[in-house]
Parts: sequence; C-alpha cells; structure tokens
Amino acid sequence: MRLLQIVSESAATTVPAEQSISLLELVSRGGWVMFPIGFLALVSVYLIVERFITINRAGKVDTGFMTNIKTMLLDGKIDAALSMCRSSNTPIARLLEKGIKRLGKPVKEIESAVENTGKLEIYKLEKNLSYLGIIAGIAPMLGFIGTISGVINIFYKISISADFGIQQISDGLYEKMVTSAAGLMVGIIAHIGFHLLNTMIDRVTFQLESTTVEFIDLIQEPGK
Repeated sequence: MRLLQIVSESAATTVPAEQSISLLELVSRGGWVMFPIGFLALVSVYLIVERFITINRAGKVDTGFMTNIKTMLLDGKIDAALSMCRSSNTPIARLLEKGIKRLGKPVKEIESAVENTGKLEIYKLEKNLSYLGIIAGIAPMLGFIGTISGVINIFYKISISADFGIQQISDGLYEKMVTSAAGLMVGIIAHIGFHLLNTMIDRVTFQLESTTVEFIDLIQEPGK
C-alpha cells in the first residue's frame, strides 16, 4: 500500500511536458503592429545589403591605376588615360576622367570640376541611406505603439469579464512584449547599418580627396 501511495503521489506531482512556441506563432501574437515592423525590417535589410555592395565596389581600386594614369599623362598620352578611366567603373576613375578632360584650362577651374565630381559621387553613394536613419527611429516607436495596444487589450478584456486573471492579460502581454522586442531589434539593425555604411563612405571620401590632391599636384608639375 505504501508503495502504491508513493507512485500515486509521484504521478500527481509530475511536471507537465514543456511546451514550445514557434517563431511564426510568436510573431502572430504581436498583432497588427507586426506588419509595419516587418515591412521596415525588409526595407532595412534590402538597403543595408544593396548599399554595402555598392559602396564596397566603389572603394575597390587597383593599386596601380593612379600610377598608370600618371605615367600616361607625363608621356602625353591623354587619349589613353581617358580610355583607361572610362573602362573602370569607379568614382575615382570618373573623377580623374573629368579632370583630364579639363586639361589645358586654368588649374582652379580643373580643381573645381574635380571637386564637384567627387561630391556628386559621394552623393550617389549616400543615396537612400537616410531612410535607414528614419527606420532606426520609427521602428522602436511602432513597438511602443504595440505596447500601448497590448495594455489597452488587457484592460478591455478585464472590463468585459470583470475578472483579473491570467487568461485576460496573457494576449495583451504577448502583444506588448513581442512588438516592443521586434521594434527594438529592427531599430538596432537599421542603426548599426546606417553607421557602418557611413564609415565605409568616409573611407571612399578620403580616397577621392587624396586622388584629387595627387591629380592637381601632377598637372602643376613643371613641364606638364
């Protein structure tokens, strides 16, 4: 009898099997706010990947490119230098092409044309980058809206049931926590992507400025 009693008590106190929730189900608990947050997440990933590829490609320049251009210009091979610039689809090549086309004009005019081309190339690299900054600010706000919506849902269920139980507050808590977490995650991703891409653009800007100085020094050399 004693053995049967122990087995019976053990069975009664057995912890129920742990239940898991899928990611899709968890996201669905966030309610309608998850739709705009999900849209912002997709836009952020697209912008980060697209701009990363573009900026990374713009920053890759053959180490011997400027040396070859310099040699051609010193040898008077202007057409060859222009042809080489046109064959290289990079901001530095387009900057040098603009400067070479202006050869023979006053140095100030050449320098101004080259600098304006550099600014235009940087502007192209920064295209749509500001949207990441906007998303970094908006996504957490949408999460906060989801938090408010979840709290409203909790109080509404309590008001119509007159019962302050876990069943009445669980759905609202899900919506509150899921949307807050999702909004913060999207905001953090957009924030990191924005600053990472800006750092990459700064490097390209430095390359363009260095090339501009080197080119202007070259055309001012005696005998050029």
